[in-house]
Amino acid sequence: MADWIELNGRHYRKPQRPTVVICVDGFDPVYVERGIADGILPTIGGFAREGWLGVADAVVPTFTNPNNVSIVTGAPPAVHGIAGNYYLDRETGQEVMITDDRLMRGETILGLMSQQGIATAAVTAKDKLRRMLGRGLDGVCFSSECADAGIEAMVGRARPDMYSADLSLFVLDAGLRLLEKGDTRLLYLSLSDYVQHGHAPGDPEADGFHRALDERVARFVELGAVVGLVADHGMNDKPRVIFLEDELNERFGSGAARVICPITDPFVRHHGALGSFVRVYARSETDTPAMMAASAALPGVAAVLDRTEASRRFELPYDLEADFVALGDAATAIGAARDEHDLTGLAGHRLRSHGGQGEQRVPFILSRPLKPDYRRRAEAGGLRNFDIFDFALNGLA
Repeated sequence: MADWIELNGRHYRKPQRPTVVICVDGFDPVYVERGIADGILPTIGGFAREGWLGVADAVVPTFTNPNNVSIVTGAPPAVHGIAGNYYLDRETGQEVMITDDRLMRGETILGLMSQQGIATAAVTAKDKLRRMLGRGLDGVCFSSECADAGIEAMVGRARPDMYSADLSLFVLDAGLRLLEKGDTRLLYLSLSDYVQHGHAPGDPEADGFHRALDERVARFVELGAVVGLVADHGMNDKPRVIFLEDELNERFGSGAARVICPITDPFVRHHGALGSFVRVYARSETDTPAMMAASAALPGVAAVLDRTEASRRFELPYDLEADFVALGDAATAIGAARDEHDLTGLAGHRLRSHGGQGEQRVPFILSRPLKPDYRRRAEAGGLRNFDIFDFALNGLA
């Protein structure tokens, strides 16, 4: 049997030692910088000396589904087909929430490794990801959101509330139990960004969560595992909100535009389905250029791209793209119609969200030193978050 798998033009060596890749949802680089400076992340900070601590670019739109699937396939959405958490089906006109793998095109690293006899596990905070991460996976795959009694017994406590920091810590603790049992060789652990949506770097709640994360990373290292940490997106305060569908319909007539917010998922209480990337469908093709110009003129809009340019620049599947996309700057969220967004769940917290290029930079961290050629690649820049399995499996000295 070969000692590697091949997927999307890359070769991945079967793990030589237990390997854990953690996607810390919403782990903006500022959390790392502040956490190291304040002594919150001693283990992760130590990887700057003992391994590699740098940054990479996430997939745009900087949302959970496109980036997690990119990480486990080592490829952008143009290859794997998942370009958001929510989309408009052009054929039916229906808006659809993505909660399974029906739109995925191809296999995952996790699935292929498991099929080659490598004991593989995927644990996610959010159940919406479970079936995507588990595509073709002949092994362990579950979410903390929907953990059953057997999983609760393994971890040693009841499944947490979905709107809690413990939803992510439960994922990490489940990974530790699987590694301690000695029957798992490759783990992918995907966390929730509940804390990061509500708490900026330096807030006590953020510090408490990241301290707990660091303690668990230290335990993975103690157990002899290689650890890679990456994120699906960063996070920024969004003091400005544009309700783009309202703006366009007021100018071009009722029903002229339909705005889809691909951040939308079952987990919206902490962001009100407001992010910095939206897809716009025009009722009339002839209105599209004028709508694009009107959108671009709004304060806080960083970019407006037509279907062809958005697909090319962000490596998105053309057949699933809208007539045009609009991106907010780092301080701006874009919504559809005002009455479609319930912000009562923020409960007094300022709006913090993601989706645009302002949240594209993410940590890229490994617990062990890199081989010279991989170090040169990392130092040259241009890393993507979906390079993490390549580095963790192929690139360590």
